[in-house]
Amino acid sequence: MPLLEVRDLHLALGHHPPLLEAINLAIDTGERVCLVGRNGAGKSTLLRAIAGRIQPDEGQVHCPAGVRVAQLAQELPEAPEGTVYQHIAAGLGDLGETVERYHRLAEAVAAGDTASLDALQACQDELDARGGWDLKQQVETVITRLELDADTPVAHLSGGVQRRVLLGRALVTNPDLLLLDEPTNHLDIDAIQWLESFLGDWPGALLFITHDRAFLRRLATRIVEIDRGRLYDYPGDYDTYLRRREERLNAEEHQRAEFDKRLAREEAWIREGVKARRTRNQGRVRELQRMRAERAERREHQGQARFRVQEAERSGKIVAEAFDVRFDYEGETLIRDFDATILRGDKVGIIGPNGCGKSTLIRLLLGELEPHTGEIRRGTRLQTAYFDQQRATLDEDATVQDNAAGGREHIEVEGRSRHVLSYLQDFLFPPQRARQPVRALSGGERNRLLLARLFSQPANLLVLDEPTNDLDAETLELLEERLLAFSGTVLVVSHDRAFLDAVATQSLAYEGDGHFREYPGGYSDWLRQRPAAASEVAGLPGRGRGLGGSSGPSGSAPSPRKGAGSAPAAGPKAAAAAAPQRLTRREEEELEGLPERIEALEAEQAELHALLGDPELYTEEGGEARIHAAQQRLTALEEELERVYERWQALEARRR
Repeated sequence: MPLLEVRDLHLALGHHPPLLEAINLAIDTGERVCLVGRNGAGKSTLLRAIAGRIQPDEGQVHCPAGVRVAQLAQELPEAPEGTVYQHIAAGLGDLGETVERYHRLAEAVAAGDTASLDALQACQDELDARGGWDLKQQVETVITRLELDADTPVAHLSGGVQRRVLLGRALVTNPDLLLLDEPTNHLDIDAIQWLESFLGDWPGALLFITHDRAFLRRLATRIVEIDRGRLYDYPGDYDTYLRRREERLNAEEHQRAEFDKRLAREEAWIREGVKARRTRNQGRVRELQRMRAERAERREHQGQARFRVQEAERSGKIVAEAFDVRFDYEGETLIRDFDATILRGDKVGIIGPNGCGKSTLIRLLLGELEPHTGEIRRGTRLQTAYFDQQRATLDEDATVQDNAAGGREHIEVEGRSRHVLSYLQDFLFPPQRARQPVRALSGGERNRLLLARLFSQPANLLVLDEPTNDLDAETLELLEERLLAFSGTVLVVSHDRAFLDAVATQSLAYEGDGHFREYPGGYSDWLRQRPAAASEVAGLPGRGRGLGGSSGPSGSAPSPRKGAGSAPAAGPKAAAAAAPQRLTRREEEELEGLPERIEALEAEQAELHALLGDPELYTEEGGEARIHAAQQRLTALEEELERVYERWQALEARRR
């Protein structure tokens, strides 16, 4: 029996046509279902209906008796009060408050507060009477599993750890089904990878919304899409979904084209001369009326965004050069020994945990801050456009078009005047949506509006601080294409690994103790190239807050790069030991065989993808066991391929 069934759910929310129409969905034990769709398609609304936070106009959400459903809150609390223990115990309701009070009083008594003994005894009696001891154990188990400190005030935690507390609050009820709405938003890469690992090992079922393609690929065993109010089910992985979705849309387009031809023929017939009208077949007339009504009710597929980056005149060849830069903030060194050269046309990804100083580094490069020591030379003819979610503000009460154009009817784009409504259609805002207030927009639509405002101004230097949050996959892919086609320079801070891999031609990666080091390529390239010491400190948050960054606990490790604090060489023997050794005969033979090994692993991987993409597998007897085995083997293959690639690269580097 499914854990959850959504039966013929309809929901309008003032929309015409309905936002959700005839939605049917079942989720079984252990499934990991990703809900995808365009921004504003109704994904979060469906999740709220499943959680019981809104009531549908028609249909029902059914869970068998005893099934527990919990939802991870999407937004962090603005001003959180209380400790980690208090927040997590609050997920248990009023008995959770008693559990938390017992914990607090027990800590006080242990510290010598004998005045709290009576209150502690009263709590103990209440927990005895209501069977609360198992819940106390549950709270403590969740805190341990999430690697949290029970007595730390939540307000003192970084955003990523605060989200971990919210996850604990959801998990403390020991749910059978966990609902997650954009769980990776505002998390740094290390926090995202921790969450991936935790949810990968968690035994319950998941229904989650995400636009992080790496996160989706790691977790989803099934994908469901909301498209024009309807729900489409795609068993299998993300690549299978993309292929089958394209096939569905092509078939739909063909069917509609055939329907339109038939309708055109019937319209021509009805407009024939007087003689034809006298002998008109009434059944054929009624069929024409039915076809007209069907055509009027058709919901057209929303086209792809068509925006472009407006380019200013070319900047000088050198955009920025940094020489031995150090920057301090409130007595702490955020940036040290920083050297880099950024040239016109570079696409630079900035990688690092929250609070390590990424935003500070950008402001130094732009000249908004000056280094305490060292020098930064900036290029000529720079025209900068800055996307910053934290600083960019939208007027909630003003319309989309007023926010985009400051109340003007026309804007200047690529040297010509365009009506703002026409311009906004390039960002998937139809006229009726463009006339609505901003408060009616989803998170992804707000991001698209910020991009529309950003790209309305010519620039040769784009600075993008977390531009990908909430954007749907199609808009993300178009943004990637446009940034790669942009002849100017791009500085991008992002925790979206797929986005960094697609866009960045080089990376500035944080490696602890204020050090940022330059690497060619994107995120995956950095993972392959970083030294061992960097991998040990990559998960540590920055020292201090930076300017415009979030706070986090301090921690550092020495950087392997040259500069202040580097250990001097230990003489000729050390230099000889550090030099790369030539390959042995056995290693030469191993290297020769690795391409064949890689090819065999990739062939097996392709066979498993084909197997999981076969719809018959999901209906045949014993299919569930084969699916589970195939998914486990795919995970093992990915890990083995990564090891073999790393070994091949290491041996190739030594042979050169």
